[in-house]
This record gives sequence, structure tokens and C-alpha cells, in this order.
Amino acid sequence: MTAHCKRVLVTGGTGFVGGAVVQALTRKSGVEPVAAVRARLTDDGNPLPAHHVVLGNLDEHTPWGAALAGVDAVIHTAARVHVTNDQAADPLSKFRRVNVSGTLNLARQAAAAGVKRLVFVSSIKVNGERTLQGKRFKPDDACMPQDPYGLSKYEAEVGLRAVAAETGLEVTIVRPPLVYGPGVKANFAAMVSWLSRGVPLPLGAVVHNRRSLVALDNLVDLLLVCATHPAAANQTFLVSDDEDVSTADLLRRIGQTCKAAASASGGAGIGCRCRGQGRYGAALAQQLAAGHFQNQASAGLATACVFGRRLKAHCFCLYIVLFNKPLFLF
Repeated sequence: MTAHCKRVLVTGGTGFVGGAVVQALTRKSGVEPVAAVRARLTDDGNPLPAHHVVLGNLDEHTPWGAALAGVDAVIHTAARVHVTNDQAADPLSKFRRVNVSGTLNLARQAAAAGVKRLVFVSSIKVNGERTLQGKRFKPDDACMPQDPYGLSKYEAEVGLRAVAAETGLEVTIVRPPLVYGPGVKANFAAMVSWLSRGVPLPLGAVVHNRRSLVALDNLVDLLLVCATHPAAANQTFLVSDDEDVSTADLLRRIGQTCKAAASASGGAGIGCRCRGQGRYGAALAQQLAAGHFQNQASAGLATACVFGRRLKAHCFCLYIVLFNKPLFLF
């Protein structure tokens, strides 16, 4: 962190990504993270971060004034996330209220409070659901969101750029693919449990697709750099780990890990890729991949079973649903 970024507000401060960002900032000398949370109690019963602000639900009415006091940068991870088999009568309106209206309300109040930069965690779904064979997504591709979640993230990006133009707030957009790491819950937890018990899954024949994933620690590293690096202002970045895997390979590696008796093993860190857009995008992407963003045996990668590390199945799952999901090539 630079000397000009001493107080960082992290929305979704107890969530999967936001919580990891708060922990990483806590380890930075001279930086005070402030976690914006919905409630005084976390879902898992863990204590709230030392510096936190309870704000309730994220929407167009959320009062950010107290949370933004003295803040230099905002890392916005809070969102209504993609839900499989969403039962809402009108899911798009619910996504828009949180991901669009809530985000733009935060951005406008941040600009008014004198915040210099807002880092927005968007989604690769803004680009679309799949790439053609041999092609890869790029930040300047025509956006083709195909579900309510992706559309809401796209509309938030458009609105944020307008706020930036109107107010001078620097906005940096990061579009991650599927994120994995310790602490992820929901759909994939069940699959890991099945594999650990030797239950066969009907996906082992899916060998020709390729999926881009990003390790939680790698994503966090990028978000921290984007909060402070001068060249990251008003840029859009796509990011993934340095290996794309087929569904069959993913299942095979997790299955092998579930059979392992050891809880962890070492190994070299896995590199990452970052593609930038804008005047400084190429130079920054190269710098992040080669320096700031190259992850060296971080805790998340050291315990990532998808890349061959060993750990107990109950400690790890992926934020991914394998059925009818896109082909991502970077």
C-alpha cells in the first residue's frame, strides 16, 4: 500500500472475497481496513473484524456516510451473487437493486466524501458465457451478459463509468471468473463431499472443455494493487490462474486429493494472468503478472486441491457449479 492509502473500506467484509481482503489489509503496515457488514453476527459465528460498520442491506438507500469517513479507497465486493435455480419471482429486479442501485449509491457517496478510488469486483459474465474455440475474452470485447446476474454487473459497470466521468472518482473494474479457496460453501461443497466418499459423478467424460478459475489469494493480491497503483485508475482487468482445466481433470484432481491422507503439502506457487484495458493497461497487466500479482506459495494456493495440493475435504471447496457452465479461455 502507498502512503496515500491508509484507510480502506471493504464492502462485504465478512464474505468469501471481502473477508480475505480484510485479512490481507490487516497484515499491511500502516493500513486500516474497515469492514462494511450487514449484521452484527456473522453467518458462521466468527467474530466481526476489529474495525467494522454495520449497514444492513445493500441498496439505493444504504447510508454510507459514517463508513466512508477518512477513507482513501473502497474495495466493493458486496453483491447479490449468482444463484443456481433462483426462485425469486423477478430475479433481475433483485439483482439490479443490490448490484446496480446499491453500487451506484455507494459510488456517489464515496465521491462526495472525497474517496479517491473505488475498486469494483464485477464478473466475467459481463463478457458472456463462453468463448469460441481458440478465442479468449478481452476487456474491450463487446459485452454480452446472458443472465440477470451478469446483466446487473454490466449495468453497474456502465453506471460507475458515468459516476467517474461526473465526479472524478477513479473506478477500477475487475472481472474474475470462478473463484476458489478455503472457506467457499454451497454447491461445490456437496460435490467434494461426494468425491471424498467415492460417489461417482456423471461428468468425467467432459474432457474437451476448458474452464478458467482464479485462486482467492491471487484475486485478493490483484484487488489490493488495483486500490493503489496509479496505472490502475479507470481500467478494466480480466484475471485468472495460469492453468485452465477441463471438467474431467478438475474432478480427477479433487478425487485424488480426497483420497490423500495428508492435510497439506508444499509446492511452487501458481502464476496468474491479468489482461488490462486502457492507456496503461498493457504495462500494468505485465507488471502485475510479473511482480505484484505473481503469487508465491500463498496460503490459498498451498491448500488448493484443484491444483494437486493435499488437504482434508471438509476444509476446501470451489465456488463453481459444473453443470451447463461456460467455456472460458483467457
